[in-house]
Amino acid sequence: MRENVGRNVLVTGGCGFLGRNLMQRLLAGGQQFAAAGISQGCRVRCLDLSRAPFLGENGIDFVPGSITDQCALDAAVDGVDAVVHLACNVIPKTSNADPCLDIETNICGSVRLLDACVRHGVRRFVFISSGGTVYGIPRQIPIPETHPNNPDCSYGITKLSIEKYVGMYGRERGLSTCTLRLANPYGEYQRVKSAQGAVAVFCYKAITGEPIEIWGDGNVVRDFVYVGDAVNAIVKALVRDDVSGEINIGSGKGTSMNELLDMIDGIVGRRTIRKYMPGRVFDVPANVLDISKARELLGWEPAVMLPEGIKKTISWISRDGVV
Repeated sequence: MRENVGRNVLVTGGCGFLGRNLMQRLLAGGQQFAAAGISQGCRVRCLDLSRAPFLGENGIDFVPGSITDQCALDAAVDGVDAVVHLACNVIPKTSNADPCLDIETNICGSVRLLDACVRHGVRRFVFISSGGTVYGIPRQIPIPETHPNNPDCSYGITKLSIEKYVGMYGRERGLSTCTLRLANPYGEYQRVKSAQGAVAVFCYKAITGEPIEIWGDGNVVRDFVYVGDAVNAIVKALVRDDVSGEINIGSGKGTSMNELLDMIDGIVGRRTIRKYMPGRVFDVPANVLDISKARELLGWEPAVMLPEGIKKTISWISRDGVV
């Protein structure tokens, strides 16, 4: 492990749900950073399309722009030791509508980012991929990193392509790289009125009494990981520059949509209004990640199980005036 590998950190897409949680942790520091010679937290820079109000409260250096903008990339990467790449301009639900946009923005933008990192001497590059889409329909559950990759949507194809470029730059360009294949993160600061994020959206609608749309019969199984646990994994990957390759990050346990709603019902204290819709072509029947490699290489495992995470999410929604 190289000392001070993450003292100055750039987070692309930092104004999003995961980025906001990650940047707060980077600023705060803690035991994981101290082990890498970073005793008082990191200096954090954020590259995003628009400035979020919370940035001014935390002293985060903000660079406006897209990963497709070379000038913005050079300004963002200059002087940083490490990059966590979260930025993505599509979601699984919409990616198939315009694959060319997905390629031009996310793949080409990510390669430009990797080039900028090499030019500016960045030491560590951590890419956040999608454990929920890069594998496609699983042949086994839980899914190990060695499982074949047959993504069913453009989003997954794009994430997998970026993974390959990250690996190539790690092998050939002297950049220390690692890819985390993240399950479905949920928790504080997730957008409760968006088209993704089942836990937060379901919790919000359970509290407000709105109908909850479920695609299919509700037996689709997913792996949900609390955002605090996901951030812990990213931090461990950030400071461990001796770890490379692709690593699953999830809870290791599957939960169906119906089971998720039953948990929420029990916590909220009333039955949610459920509206079952026709299943979607790109929804695989089950996705649960094998997290053995994360335990072995990163010393990481989830600490917050789903019922506790749901309570935290509901508390945040109620406390922060989201409803």
